[in-house]
Amino acid sequence: MATLKAIRRRIASVQSTQQVTRAMKLVSAAKLRRAQEALLNDRPYAEGLSRLAGSLLAGQTMEPPPGAKKTALIAVISSDRGLCGGYNANLLRQAEEQAAQLRSQGLQVSFFAVGRKAADHFKRTGALVAGQQINNAPRLATVELANSIADMMLNEFRAGNYEQTAVIYSHFHSALSQRPTYERILPVESGKQTAAGVGGPSDYLIEPSRAELIPLIIQSYAQSAVYHALLEAEASEHAARMTAMDAASNNAADMISRLTLEMNRARQAGITRELMDIVGGAEALSA
Repeated sequence: MATLKAIRRRIASVQSTQQVTRAMKLVSAAKLRRAQEALLNDRPYAEGLSRLAGSLLAGQTMEPPPGAKKTALIAVISSDRGLCGGYNANLLRQAEEQAAQLRSQGLQVSFFAVGRKAADHFKRTGALVAGQQINNAPRLATVELANSIADMMLNEFRAGNYEQTAVIYSHFHSALSQRPTYERILPVESGKQTAAGVGGPSDYLIEPSRAELIPLIIQSYAQSAVYHALLEAEASEHAARMTAMDAASNNAADMISRLTLEMNRARQAGITRELMDIVGGAEALSA
């Protein structure tokens, strides 16, 4: 049995860790509230623009330019930091599975890593990396980052360097549920269905002409889709970290209870031994 001093040292260490996990949980909860509010505010706009882009292309086929390379680009939105449970592992597993599916279709897959965890993973696996964006603190979801990724996708697609582009992110359902999601950005799907289930072609009065409007709508749609994916990923990351830190705090409390019980047993055993020594000494003196 461990000594009292060693047990007390372990209890103090676990208590110190518990203070850190509780503080991280509170910080993540505060960030989650802000991220969730921004996400909910953006969803109607993203769904409306997605509907508009699909409707304008109804009856048309958006194809890559002639001679486009048989390649695909996937932007994977992970986190820069860990301590968020299986958030990054599930996301990267989805990326590998989707890449394998695209390779089976004869496409060569390149990744654009958003977040240090994705960048480190692709470096370890030796995957083709077209670029990376790390150190995204304090905010992951920014218009500047979204526009830079979307414009890069659009320029590379129009240049024929990629046959299709997509993004993989964690879709935020609730604080306890986040699901890795694959979403194709380019080419835009005709009559695209939105996450709300509202889609299909609609009649719009277009001025000056459909041909002049479509390139602007496609660019706006790509930027909006990437920005919405960043918002989803940001909310999911904070939710996953809050849940992980809550579980860690609860585990620390359970460990403290077990160590306290062990300490009390050790103290009782020590007291019992001292009493036995006293009684034994008294009996020896009276003999």
